[in-house]
Amino acid sequence: MKVYFISGLAADKRVFRHIRLPEGHEIVHLDWINPYPHESLSDYARRLGEKIDQSESFAIAGLSLGGMMAVEMARHYSPRHTILISSVPTHQHLPWYFRWSYKLRLHQVVPISFMKKSAIAKRLFTSETSEDKKVLYSVIKESDPVFIKWAMNAVLTWNAEASSTSCIHIHGTRDEILPMRYTRPTHIVKGAGHMMIMTRAAEINRILKELLEPEVC
Repeated sequence: MKVYFISGLAADKRVFRHIRLPEGHEIVHLDWINPYPHESLSDYARRLGEKIDQSESFAIAGLSLGGMMAVEMARHYSPRHTILISSVPTHQHLPWYFRWSYKLRLHQVVPISFMKKSAIAKRLFTSETSEDKKVLYSVIKESDPVFIKWAMNAVLTWNAEASSTSCIHIHGTRDEILPMRYTRPTHIVKGAGHMMIMTRAAEINRILKELLEPEVC
């Protein structure tokens, strides 16, 4: 079975470098496409999902922003599994200060270049390996400012209710971007932060194995 992976904001498929699926499953990366001006997160997700081969069963896995995309794709398509990693299934699980950020238009005032520099500087205090830090430096530097600005607005104006499709939701107890206290994950990784996709990949791989291995097709 193919599992379509969607990366997070200011990221690409390189963040999944440590992910390993059980035998009989294939990782397919859904790379970001250019958004239309004022396009909603749901409409963008529907366009991104056009890359999915629906002639066979599939799953969708998304990291952070990619998880929100996965939820919206599940409304338009029919994945066997919708898997969220360091993400949330509905706008109601976003931290309250996201709403204040939108009201104050902080996402429009703060330069994207400053955000990227802050994200790079933050790596000095995170637990990724030196090799993973180098990868993240490149990922952040090469990220598209236009896409970042659109994505931030799309998330802050996301207004979808919880999907009727059940999600597998893997979340770290020390997620600093989307704190776990605001959401209800199905699988918890103790002590893991937002980038556990790189720092705690072995545990995530184990969860994916338990989920996917019985359903080789």
